[in-house]
Amino acid sequence: MPILTTEPPAVADSPSRARAWETLWRLSALALGYPVPEFHAALVSGAYREALDDAWMRATGDEAPTAAGETGDFTAFEAGYISAFLHGRNGRPVASLMAGEHQAVLDGLSRPVFMLNLSAFYRHFGLRAATGDEGRRDEPDHAASLMEFMAVLCHLEAGALEHNRDAAPARRAQRDVLCRFLGPTLATVAVQLRERSDHDLDPTLAALIPALASQARRRVTDLERAVGPFRDPESETAPDSREQDPREQDSRETGEAP
Repeated sequence: MPILTTEPPAVADSPSRARAWETLWRLSALALGYPVPEFHAALVSGAYREALDDAWMRATGDEAPTAAGETGDFTAFEAGYISAFLHGRNGRPVASLMAGEHQAVLDGLSRPVFMLNLSAFYRHFGLRAATGDEGRRDEPDHAASLMEFMAVLCHLEAGALEHNRDAAPARRAQRDVLCRFLGPTLATVAVQLRERSDHDLDPTLAALIPALASQARRRVTDLERAVGPFRDPESETAPDSREQDPREQDSRETGEAP
């Protein structure tokens, strides 16, 4: 990973600010994806930290969170990730990175309906869950996938600003994804990690998650100031209609015709 020179915070409402958020979301997605030796090497060498510090400052105007310890070898790094997010000491993770596994995020919806709503967002922007080298589909509700989605939306925002087009659609989409999917997931995972100590999650990741949850809340405030408050279509739907035809729910989420 290249070494980046720290720059002053980007001006709000500028293409450079949107690009900084794009980079920050991509770097965060790298951290929360399943551990690979290449990422671990960048973490140990300090290259990842330097890139994160730069993007964090340019996007938020604040310093990136400080890790409370050093990163161990790759075996320990992978084991800590697994114990925290996949298979804990009792066979269950301390905190799942899947949005749809948290009742607070589902907010009364069944997981199939929740996933349909989320998939509608991806489809609206011509995206779908990727297939990795192992041939397994990435889960669209995984925090890393949601962060990659946010990076795409920031890229669209920056492109609109650079070409004097309306950036509001990309900003509304960012607001909605943060409010409905990614923000609550990060907040829930941060609380679960704080309340449980029976894991050995890498210190950089342990510091990153609560800091991202806090910055997500601040970003929502900025976006709502720019494009208006978030309104959850599901919360405005009568209780007896929450299990309607998924195509109708998809159209409410994305603005597409059923």
